[in-house]
Amino acid sequence: MPASAAPLRARFGLRRALTPDPSLDSAKPYRQASRIMIDLRPIGYVIGLLVTALGVTMLPSLALDLAEGRGQWPVFLQSAIFTCLAGGLVAIACRDTRAAGLSIQQAFLLTTSVWVVLPLFGGLPFMLGATEARLVDAYFEAMSALTTTGTTVFAGLDDLPKGLLLWRSLLNWLGGLGIVIVAMLFLPIMRVGGMQYFKSEGFDTLGKVLPRALDIAQGLLNVYIALTVAGVIAFLMLGMNGLDATAHAMSAVSTGGMSTRDSSLANYSPAIQYTACVLMIGGSVPFVRLIFLMRGDIGPLWRDSQVRAYLRWMAYAFVLIAVARVWQAGEVSEPLLRATLVNLVSIFSGTGFTSADVSTWGAFAFVVLLATGAIGGCTSSTGCSIKVFRYQVLIGAITAQIARVRNPSAITTARLDGQPLSDDVIGSVMVMFTTFVVGYGVVAILLSLTGLTFLEATTGAWTSIFDVGPMFGPSVGPSGSVEALPDAAKWIMAVAMVLGRLEIVSVLVLLRPVFWRG
Repeated sequence: MPASAAPLRARFGLRRALTPDPSLDSAKPYRQASRIMIDLRPIGYVIGLLVTALGVTMLPSLALDLAEGRGQWPVFLQSAIFTCLAGGLVAIACRDTRAAGLSIQQAFLLTTSVWVVLPLFGGLPFMLGATEARLVDAYFEAMSALTTTGTTVFAGLDDLPKGLLLWRSLLNWLGGLGIVIVAMLFLPIMRVGGMQYFKSEGFDTLGKVLPRALDIAQGLLNVYIALTVAGVIAFLMLGMNGLDATAHAMSAVSTGGMSTRDSSLANYSPAIQYTACVLMIGGSVPFVRLIFLMRGDIGPLWRDSQVRAYLRWMAYAFVLIAVARVWQAGEVSEPLLRATLVNLVSIFSGTGFTSADVSTWGAFAFVVLLATGAIGGCTSSTGCSIKVFRYQVLIGAITAQIARVRNPSAITTARLDGQPLSDDVIGSVMVMFTTFVVGYGVVAILLSLTGLTFLEATTGAWTSIFDVGPMFGPSVGPSGSVEALPDAAKWIMAVAMVLGRLEIVSVLVLLRPVFWRG
C-alpha cells in the first residue's frame, strides 16, 4: 500500500479504501437477509454540508442583483435561506456519525447522491426568478450546469438578470471543481473505469509534494482558482465587461459552456475566442500536471502521454475538418479556420461554447466533431466523456492482442507510457466502454420514444451522456435552447447527464440488490 494512502484514509475516513468490499464483487446468497443495511447518516452529513455551502455561494449573485437594481435580489435571498436551512438541519441531524467515516458502499452512494440532490437546490433561483421555470426546466438547467454539460433550456440570455447569468456559470464552476476532486480522490479508490491505474500517481507521485488528501484537494483548488483568475484578467484586457469576463472564464475552465449570450462566443473578438480555446484546453488536461506546472516544472505535463495524445488527436481532427470546410467553401480564410478551431476545442473538451452552426459544415465535418465529443478530455480534469486515457488503454489492449495472434508463443503485455497494464485496469476500461456504448443506445431509443426526430434523439443522447453541450434538430432553438423538448425527454437527458458525468458504472452499481447489504 502506498505510504501516502494511509493519511488519505485517515483524512476522509475511508474504510477498506484500497480493497473493494467483497459484497460488491460477488453475489452472496440472500439467506444473509439479516445483515444490516447501509448507514445513510454519514452520507446525509456530507450532503447537508454541501447543500449549505451551495446556499452560501448564492450570495455573490444576490449582491450582483442588488447592484443591477432590477429587484431580483429577493430571489437569491429566499433561495439561499431555504438552501442553508435545509442543508444545515440535515447536517446537524447526522453530525454524530461523522467520526465513523465512509465505507466503499457509502462512497459510491455519496458521489451519486451529491449530483442528484444539489440540482434540486441549484434550480431554485430559476424557479423563483425572472425565468419562472417549471421544476423540470429548473432541474434540467441546474443539472446541466453542475455536470458541466452546458445544454440550456433558456433563450433570451442577453435580457436575463445578471444575477441569474452569474449563477449559471457559478454552478458550472462548482461542478467542474467537484468532478476533479471526485476523479482524483474517489474514483481511483472505487476502481471505476480503470481509474485505479492512477492510484500511485495520485497518492505517490503527488504525495511526495502534497502528502495528505487535504493538501491534494487544496492543490487542485489553487490550480482551479489560478486558471479562472487568469481567464478573467485576460478577458477583461481583451474588452469584455466584468460579468461576461467572470462568467466565461468560469465556464471555460470548468468546460461547462454556460454563456451570458444566446450567440455564445460568436460575437466576441477573435482574440477572445482564441483565449477561450486556451482556457478550455487548460481545463481538460490533468490538473495534477498543472500543479507541477504552477511550481515551474513543465516536464510532467509534457511527458504525460495522455496530454500529448489529446493535443495530437485534436490537431488531426482540426486538419480533417478544416480541409473539408475549405473544400466546401472553395477558399481558405482566417474566420473559417478560427471557427473550426473554436468549435472543435469546445466539443472535444466537452465545453459547449459555440461560434457557428456546425451542423451546416457538411456530413464529414459533423461526424468528426461528434466523434471527438465521444472521446473527451483527459482524466483528472473537468473534461467529459470517455476520456483519452481509456482510448489509450483500448488501443494498447488491441495492439497486444494482435501481437498474440501473430505470435502465440510470445509473451505480450499491453502497455501505456511504458508501464504494463494490469488485467484489472483493462477489464475496468472494457466495462466502461461497453456501458457507455450501451447507455448511449438506450438513451437515444428512449428519446426517440418521446417523439424526437432521429437527429434530435441521437445528438440528444450524445450531448447528455457524453456531457458535451450542443444538441441539433428542428426542436432546438437558434440559440441552442432545448426548451421545446418534451418534459419526458428533459428528464431522460438529466438522468443521462448524471450517468455520464459519474462514469456510469459508479451509478449502476447502486442498482445491484447486494450493494444495499451491509
